[in-house]
Amino acid sequence: MCGILGYIGKRRAVPIILDGLRRLEYRGYDSAGLAVLNDGQELVVRRASGKLRNLEDVIRMDPVDGAYGIGHTRWATHGRPTEENAHPHSDCHGDVVVVHNGIIENYIALKRQLQAEGHLFRTETDTEVIAHLVEKHLQASLEEAVRQAARQLSGLFALAIIARSDPNKIVAVRSGPPAVIGLGDGEYFVASDVPAILNHTRDVFFLADRDLAVLTPEGVQLSDFEGRPVKRQVSHILWGPILAEKGGYKHFMLKEIYEQPRAVRDTILGRVGQESGRIFLEEMDISPREFREFREVKLIACGTSWHAALASKFMIEKLARLPVEVDYGSEFRYRDPILSREVLTAPGSH
Repeated sequence: MCGILGYIGKRRAVPIILDGLRRLEYRGYDSAGLAVLNDGQELVVRRASGKLRNLEDVIRMDPVDGAYGIGHTRWATHGRPTEENAHPHSDCHGDVVVVHNGIIENYIALKRQLQAEGHLFRTETDTEVIAHLVEKHLQASLEEAVRQAARQLSGLFALAIIARSDPNKIVAVRSGPPAVIGLGDGEYFVASDVPAILNHTRDVFFLADRDLAVLTPEGVQLSDFEGRPVKRQVSHILWGPILAEKGGYKHFMLKEIYEQPRAVRDTILGRVGQESGRIFLEEMDISPREFREFREVKLIACGTSWHAALASKFMIEKLARLPVEVDYGSEFRYRDPILSREVLTAPGSH
């Protein structure tokens, strides 16, 4: 689960992108970045590991701005949470940049194919293959290159892409994760969630699966992956930004109760392959062989994490057929537990 934000219009892009990312930071907080086409028609990228304030510090020390751009806040699925792996990602020549929410299941095969064709990869992420695929197909328009690239991707993805060689446009794509388009007065937005853009517009429509939107200063053109024009119903959001953060509910507790199914789906979105069923847990640094050797699981947590651990106990025992013990962290620290290499111990947080 990551957050993406794109803006094109008459105002300066960076403050708008940063404000939108701030409202999307709940979707990812291990790194953040943005890319804009500056006044010198150069595609400039700024990235930082950690929370969004680190990116703001980077931009404060090395300012950048432009009339349009894209941004991202990341929750790592492929590759460590480092500045190098932070989005946006670019192609070999820095002409194409992409931000991505989701997971590309066939990225290894695509990466090997692109490397054999001479493409140079710089990161550990699945997202970088998208930039190189677009580069490969970028003969005429950016949208046609993105369309061809999207048809080669397997998995779940919401994308926002810009290119120096085809300026004054953002191409947005959805295949799974949510993406909303905002329609302003001579300015247009793409975001992972409505609250990111409500300070700027109340007129929005949601992309459907296999939709491709082209945002320019003149408007938004919508088609599918085959290039056929499509239409989506525009909605006028009556909620204010504060109420929108509550999802239209009277208070946050009620919102959190009703959004539990979606929260679970969003949490596992980047961890479970939609088509392959593969589980992506690379950053845990535990091999499949080591997983097979575990004979018991201990979950250590406090507060709400303890309740999550209790639910996990039932699921792990049913699916993995391993005994699970749940402990309060505040008590476990004073024990002298009997542990072995066959016990997987998982600490939680509050």
